[in-house]
Amino acid sequence: MTGGRGAVGDAIGQMLASAVGIAISPLPLIAVILMLATPKGRANGMAFTAGWIVALAVLVTVVVLVGSGGDASHGDGGPGRWTYWLKLALGLVFLVLGAGQWRRRPREGQEAAPPGWMRAIDGFSPAKSAGLAAALAVANPKNLVLAIGGAVSITASGASTGGKTIAAVLMVLVASLCTLLPLGTYLLGGSRSEAVLGEWRTWMARHNAAIMTTVLVVLGAKYVGDAISGLTR
Repeated sequence: MTGGRGAVGDAIGQMLASAVGIAISPLPLIAVILMLATPKGRANGMAFTAGWIVALAVLVTVVVLVGSGGDASHGDGGPGRWTYWLKLALGLVFLVLGAGQWRRRPREGQEAAPPGWMRAIDGFSPAKSAGLAAALAVANPKNLVLAIGGAVSITASGASTGGKTIAAVLMVLVASLCTLLPLGTYLLGGSRSEAVLGEWRTWMARHNAAIMTTVLVVLGAKYVGDAISGLTR
């Protein structure tokens, strides 16, 4: 029983960094805050959050199921060797994305131009809001690689099917905080919510490059280190 709990804890611990990396992505947080300020704010914000959660849940579930059917863990509970090679590849992708993010950062006194879809949010319907959320969740290269990396970590753990399910659900919930927190603040925060959400949006937009560069480089170093350690045993 203790070993089972340890395996579940390992699965959760391994995926947590990737889930947090997705959760602090500035684009979905800014998008949902902008939607909440539109005439259809409540409906669009809820649709966006639902679309984000469903898209992430589908991606994580598919990766975990495929990996679980591909000998991701040995009989002794250790990860399969191919998972280390995949982690090495993902780690290198993280590092490349981090370097690119830093090179594209706005220079001193400059502001990054917002994507075109941000200027069209006022006219979005709930269906379009959900579609945008799904695209930002799994079509954005950074979030896609983070989600796959976290799901592979769950798959490679020695946890049972139930343990992997718990870890996958927690991963999706943690990774969805970037949409759940603004929506919760809007629905429950009363008159103060607009000011609070405005401060969050400004801060995230200002520090977007620094936040994502740090997350990607730290995760890249972790994945590469884990892979090298596993492959040289």
